[in-house]
Amino acid sequence: MTSTAPEPVEDLLRDLRPRVLGLLVRRCGDLADAEDALQEALLAAATRWPADGLPDDPRAWLVRVAERRLVDTVRADVARRRREETTARRDPDSARAAMRIHLTNSRERLRLAQEAAQREGGSAAR
Repeated sequence: MTSTAPEPVEDLLRDLRPRVLGLLVRRCGDLADAEDALQEALLAAATRWPADGLPDDPRAWLVRVAERRLVDTVRADVARRRREETTARRDPDSARAAMRIHLTNSRERLRLAQEAAQREGGSAAR
């Protein structure tokens, strides 16, 4: 796999990942959301830090970026729910169709997460 981050940055990110993830899970209470937000923060760090240099406190930088991603996710979910509720009040048939789409997407995300966990479990056993 190719990477945009030099090896020292990759090593630092690899070292910080578990500590930042633990903190995010404690703050938000959801492992999947914390992992998603941290992954986005790690990607941002891997692309920005080699060009801009390391921040004064890399761990705090990752936490702040990941927390902002979590807030963005919550806001998007709230907005989506409001739109769905408005649609449900106006057109119950459209609401049922939207719910079917949402359930299908949720099942697909679950399937992909399970496949990823199986791949990680298989590589850890080697």
